[in-house]
Amino acid sequence: MPDSTLKAAISLSKTHYENFPVASFLIPKGKRRDIAIVYWFARTADDLADEGQISASERISALNNFEKNFQDALNNKFVNEEFRILSDVIVRNKLSPEYFTDLISAFKQDVIKNRYKNFDEVMDYCKRSANPVGRIVLDIFDIRDEKAYLYSDKICTALQLTNFFQDVEIDYEKGRIYLPQEEMNHFNVDENMFEMKENNPNFSALLKYNIERTKNLFSEGKRLFPFLKGRLKVEIKWTVAGGERILSKIEKNKYQIFGKRLKINKRDFITILLKSIFY
Repeated sequence: MPDSTLKAAISLSKTHYENFPVASFLIPKGKRRDIAIVYWFARTADDLADEGQISASERISALNNFEKNFQDALNNKFVNEEFRILSDVIVRNKLSPEYFTDLISAFKQDVIKNRYKNFDEVMDYCKRSANPVGRIVLDIFDIRDEKAYLYSDKICTALQLTNFFQDVEIDYEKGRIYLPQEEMNHFNVDENMFEMKENNPNFSALLKYNIERTKNLFSEGKRLFPFLKGRLKVEIKWTVAGGERILSKIEKNKYQIFGKRLKINKRDFITILLKSIFY
């Protein structure tokens, strides 16, 4: 990857807020280059779905064009240097193009779908919005095992859900609620609580229920660790610990998520990293 493009891809990961490490120093330099361009793809497509003030139809049009550029790149027609590099990464690492089209389909869904009837619908979204990234990373490190894929899926889904809990207020401002409607009804939570930013016992109970389920996903996903080694193992352990730390912060804040976005600070990052290395 040309130095200028690599720097741009890594810079993109630093200019967007992330709780979890993206192509960090723990990843060997050669692999970091590949992961950085994958991040460029996902971040760019996500921004097309979310950023700016354009209409929904314009967002879908932009994502369709981005998908066309991707398909062209698979056929050696490159609209820019990033797509040329991405094509090389896919071919060299024998990555499935479906991982990338799944990501685009999830971003398109964000434009047109803003409520989720049940948890199965949320899981289907996570299957396309988050899980492909974990599988791409495993393939880049030549870890091609069905059990490893399934454990990775659990981690990636848990990370996506954790992000939803952090961003309940932000997502609502964008017109979206990712908490399942059936579960909201079960806990007597209605949309007025989002509008009023109301941290009440019903909402806290709903969030507690969802967080317990997500913690179980993280626990099950840790079965991935024996499939990993070296710095990648530390990176993934660090990522999982970061997600768990966010859930712990929400719990310690008594599930009060309106008014303040709970996130990991620098001290947390260092503590989590050390534990990932030595435990």
